[in-house]
Amino acid sequence: MKLAIYGSGGVGGYFGGRLAQVGQDVTFIARGEHLRAMQERGLYVQSINGDFHIAAPRVTANPAEVGPVDMVLVAVKSWQVTEAAEAMQPMMGPDTAVVSLLNGVEAVDQLGAVLGQERVLGGVTKIFSFIDQPGQIKHIGHEPTLVLGEQSGGHSERLERLVDVLKEAGIQVELPPSILVELWKKFLFTTGWGGLGAISRSPIGVLREEPATRAIIAACMQETAAVAEVAGIALPDDIIDLTWSFIEGLEPTGTSSLQRDIAAGRPSEIDAWNGAVVRIGRRLGVATPTHDLIVGSLVPLERRARGEIRFD
Repeated sequence: MKLAIYGSGGVGGYFGGRLAQVGQDVTFIARGEHLRAMQERGLYVQSINGDFHIAAPRVTANPAEVGPVDMVLVAVKSWQVTEAAEAMQPMMGPDTAVVSLLNGVEAVDQLGAVLGQERVLGGVTKIFSFIDQPGQIKHIGHEPTLVLGEQSGGHSERLERLVDVLKEAGIQVELPPSILVELWKKFLFTTGWGGLGAISRSPIGVLREEPATRAIIAACMQETAAVAEVAGIALPDDIIDLTWSFIEGLEPTGTSSLQRDIAAGRPSEIDAWNGAVVRIGRRLGVATPTHDLIVGSLVPLERRARGEIRFD
């Protein structure tokens, strides 16, 4: 299978690296210092499951150099989705499929609006990993797992082919009855504490133990669950209890990618996380006051990161 990894950060770099490690035909789409480091020194992955190095990965910033592929795994930031979809057009053959590995619940539709909904599969990643330095990915938590599915549910030949390739690389795969439900499950988890962590600058161990922040997480999850219900997403009745159980087991020093981006002064995914809860809630007539407050509190930092305003 000919694969392209569009976005070679913590998620794309790790899973693409595992695929390249077993000899799959993988091309990484990267940019900036990360691209140059991969071209000059290869891709290093530090992992709790064992470190590895891809000495000469096939990597480029230009999708037109790649040509048509069988499958594109998309792992860019949410605010880059539409731009990425337009840029990956040269990699689209008649049967090319695109797998969204982004956080949030809107990326599948955004990719489909550009590339055609029939091409797009949904995906959820379960991994804590990030770019530690250019050319190097650091995996610090969770057994790396991909949850995959056709938007309509059920299995397909292309999905089964991808699963076989992933399993050959030692990657755990889950095939749920509904990938849309799985996207909302993770959405409830990430929006529960991601924005709060960015405001408080606290890791998850502190957020879950401090009574005040624990109450905010609970309110965030309840609001997201209410939005999902009105949106027609059949989350499990005990989804909040299940999510709390998962949160309790997280490495206490863990932070979200959104929190790390805001702390570093980079554009973040706040609009696709808490912002999406607010936006979808308004459209459906569901009040989301906790998410409103979180988004409003982070707007100045987000605008500064995007160069729209300046302050020290």
